[in-house]
Amino acid sequence: MLFMPSVTPIWARFRAMNPSRATAALLVLLLCPLAAVTAWAQYKVVTPDGKVTYTDRPVTDPGVQVQPLRRDGSPAGPATGQPGGTLPADLRPVVARFPVTLYTSTDCAPCESGRKLLQLRGVPYSEKLVSSDDDIAALQRLTSGRSVPALTVGAQALRGFLEADWQSTLDLAGYPRESRLPKGYQLPAVAPLVARAPAAPVTPTEAAQVAAPQAAPAASAGIRF
Repeated sequence: MLFMPSVTPIWARFRAMNPSRATAALLVLLLCPLAAVTAWAQYKVVTPDGKVTYTDRPVTDPGVQVQPLRRDGSPAGPATGQPGGTLPADLRPVVARFPVTLYTSTDCAPCESGRKLLQLRGVPYSEKLVSSDDDIAALQRLTSGRSVPALTVGAQALRGFLEADWQSTLDLAGYPRESRLPKGYQLPAVAPLVARAPAAPVTPTEAAQVAAPQAAPAASAGIRF
């Protein structure tokens, strides 16, 4: 005769527990799947309609916001992407083939004129701020000049703001004359042309050296407007 071991249903086990222990055990069962998903997910993805998903693969779809995550589910860095909507289908190949970058500096009236032209025309662009010697050297390599504003449309570099030149270059690249960007579209945040390294902590010896009188540094070549 074959004997089968008795199996107690899980609901019966909860009934046998006191209320506080049963509630705690139920919460553990409910939260374990969510914890497992968060522990393995490396990216939090927010679509333009607000839907949130988690994945272990990098996401490059236009118009979505991607938040890197640590193993415990906390943010591992700043979110990237534009949560304000995807680009129109006819604009995506133009942006992919001829990306636009604007190079500016602070207190620059021509830079503001160039910025307004791009925004009124609805050109998706990234803006790089030129403020340090490293930025100036990088601008020289990218545009063969030190003047701002500068604009790159694909591999084409324009130095200084000449509206006719900027308009004709954008025309040739295929950007429409009137904005077709979706409502709520957000441009990437302005960033330094050369990424800044995090500042190292100052030791007492270094602090004493900084406090001591030092010779004035040689004048930089600077930025031309």
